[in-house]
Amino acid sequence: MTIRLGDVAPDFKAETTDGPITFHDWKDGSWAVFFSHPADFTPVCTTELGRTAALQGEFDKRNVKAIAISVDPLESHEAWAGDIGDVGGTDLNFPIIADPEKTVSELYDMIHPGEGDTSTVRSVFIIDPNNKVRLTLTYPKSVGRNFDEIVRVIDALQLTDLVTVATPADWQPGERVIVSPTISTEDAIAKFGDVEEIKPYLRWTPQPQV
Repeated sequence: MTIRLGDVAPDFKAETTDGPITFHDWKDGSWAVFFSHPADFTPVCTTELGRTAALQGEFDKRNVKAIAISVDPLESHEAWAGDIGDVGGTDLNFPIIADPEKTVSELYDMIHPGEGDTSTVRSVFIIDPNNKVRLTLTYPKSVGRNFDEIVRVIDALQLTDLVTVATPADWQPGERVIVSPTISTEDAIAKFGDVEEIKPYLRWTPQPQV
């Protein structure tokens, strides 16, 4: 199944390290970072899930829930949790879905046979409170993800959902933003005050406070 930006994230039932869930009910109006890892007890995956656990405070500030998945059984996830805590410096504080039948992994197209086996690749779905898919990323199994970038994208999405701006290349929170091309320069000045026009279609303004 191909999942595109703007699609409703498919709902599902699953067993997790926090017990059984129905995905949309578990989200319960929050943002979600739903990501797959190839296998438990592997080096890159252990660093990734450890980093996710360490980011819990940042996710909480943004109304974000993290949830991971692989095709390993529940018993493997539970046995691996201690290693994640050792590496990340924080106990596992988000659920890991057990998907040995590959039901959810195939629903979200997380298994790419060209990557060498039937485990999941490193997929990421950022899903908003309305269950819409807002970003997808796919990394090869040999490359760990940049979780600071995932947080940055969430900041950008949450900002641009509230204000008619866009974020430029390499934007970081607090830096200037781009006025949306959907509003005129005159209206932008009335709305934001400080607007610098570089091109008729490229206008800068300080990041609005929301």
